[in-house]
Amino acid sequence: MVTSNASRQSAYRKRHLQDEEGHCERINQVVSLHAKRALERFAKCYGVTQRALLERLLIDAETETVNRVSFYPNGQAEYYDGKFDVTTSSLRSND
Repeated sequence: MVTSNASRQSAYRKRHLQDEEGHCERINQVVSLHAKRALERFAKCYGVTQRALLERLLIDAETETVNRVSFYPNGQAEYYDGKFDVTTSSLRSND
C-alpha cells in the first residue's frame, strides 16, 4: 500500500511524539544558541535528559514563585488564574 508523505508523517507523530497517557504536551521554541548550549551542558553535567532538566527547572521555579506569592492576599489564587502581575509587586527583587 502506497501512503502519502503526510500520512507517514502523521503516523510517525502518533507513534513517537504524543504522550500515550495524556500527561504531556509538546512545545516548540527557538532559543538562542547560548541558551541551547547551556541546556546541553547542564543536562550532561547532571546526567539527565534536556527534557528532564527543563521540566525540573520549570517546576522548581514555579514552586518558588508560588511560595513567594502566598504572602500576598489572594496571591496563589491570582497566580493560578494568571492574574498575578509580578511586574507590579516587590516579588521581582531578591529580598
